[in-house]
Amino acid sequence: MKLFSHAKPTASREAKGLKACTIMRSFFSIIYYVIFALIITFTLLLLSTFFPSQNWYQVKVVLSGSMEPAIPVGSIVLIKSAPSYTVGDVITYGPDTRKSIPVTHRVVALKDGKFLTKGDANEGVDAGSVDPKSVIGKVVFHVPYFGYFLDFAKTETGFWLLVIIPCLAVAGFELYRALREFWKRRQLGNDELVS
Repeated sequence: MKLFSHAKPTASREAKGLKACTIMRSFFSIIYYVIFALIITFTLLLLSTFFPSQNWYQVKVVLSGSMEPAIPVGSIVLIKSAPSYTVGDVITYGPDTRKSIPVTHRVVALKDGKFLTKGDANEGVDAGSVDPKSVIGKVVFHVPYFGYFLDFAKTETGFWLLVIIPCLAVAGFELYRALREFWKRRQLGNDELVS
């Protein structure tokens, strides 16, 4: 009576193994390209916070809770200038410098050609009115909590961890793949010369 068989793997076992290997390779390729796309997206968002354009979309980070629950603290808002703004629009206005940050609040009324604004979480209307010339744009959409990553990426440590190291990892992996392909082709060329 034999308890163990040392039979060679059948063709169906080999096919299953190849299929599993192909599935795993496809899965890791998808993960790789998703991570690559995220790195590119994150880098573009980061650059857009450093180099805002008046005629294009701008990205800003929400640093206070005055617009909660609609826009949580740490969200990023995508802003686009518009020809006009109406009551109910969420606008971003004010100077955007190192010492002063713009405000993102909802327009609640128009008075003498200026906007009265209010944060959704605030009790009353903001002191003073907003001149239409100081409006940067209207909030098109927001991504909750992603602003924490952008703010961290603006630090030296964050820039290294969230931009430089992932880019180097992708570049290293691509170099590895290119060298592996080069050596395979070189080996095939040597094998043809021998035979």
